[in-house]
Amino acid sequence: MTNTDNYSSPQTTASFKDVCKNIFGRIWAVWGLISFATTFLIIFIPSMLSYLIPGPRGQDYFITVSRVWMWTWLRMVGCPATIKGKENFKPGHTYVVVYNHNALLDVPLSAPFIPGGNKTIAKASFAKVPIFGWFYKRGSVLVDRGDNKSRLKSFEDMREVLRNNLHMCIYPEGTRNRTNEPLKPFFDGAFKLAIDTKKEVIPCVIFGTKQAMPANKGFYLWPTRLQMHFLPAVSSEGMKAPALKEKIFTMMKEHYVNGVQ
Repeated sequence: MTNTDNYSSPQTTASFKDVCKNIFGRIWAVWGLISFATTFLIIFIPSMLSYLIPGPRGQDYFITVSRVWMWTWLRMVGCPATIKGKENFKPGHTYVVVYNHNALLDVPLSAPFIPGGNKTIAKASFAKVPIFGWFYKRGSVLVDRGDNKSRLKSFEDMREVLRNNLHMCIYPEGTRNRTNEPLKPFFDGAFKLAIDTKKEVIPCVIFGTKQAMPANKGFYLWPTRLQMHFLPAVSSEGMKAPALKEKIFTMMKEHYVNGVQ
């Protein structure tokens, strides 16, 4: 018997670990889906009571229920979230809040942990999902990106959100970042909105979701500690959308690359 009979190459070992990790990630995703659906059914009726509360107070209540739900569910799936920089939200002020977008997990993570009531720009197609669609619509400004009239209406709806003393949450990359770059190029919409409504922009950098739910894996979840860092507010006063966009992009990229987690 030669020494090579019991030899296991580093590539073979790494490949075996990857296979095991992929199997576990898919099993864990099943648990994630089951626990998500179960906890959603528990909070569904309490969340729908927000429709009976008029104005911003109803949205504040809705976000509070969502926060309790997400705080619980994220721990159930081994993805607890640490939130930093909430002190950048001044009482009585509302902001355009912009996030990086690496995974589907960003969506349930982002809005619930903002201090105060808010809405998120979101795909109109998800509102058609039975039962969940009612919850989804309560927390969203809906847009069909393929419909010009829908995009125009969504901009006016976002202005209305800010006029109602709620924060407006936007992913300026548009879709999930599937590249190897820290951020995809930003669209102008969030920054035009901030300038049009004379609101400050609060950038938020999300860490961990790219590892927990990689965009290149269809059904996968890995227990990962998540973090959201709210950065200092940036004034839109006297700015043009391209310049404001570039300033926020640079802030977020530098923090994503160099930020202490």
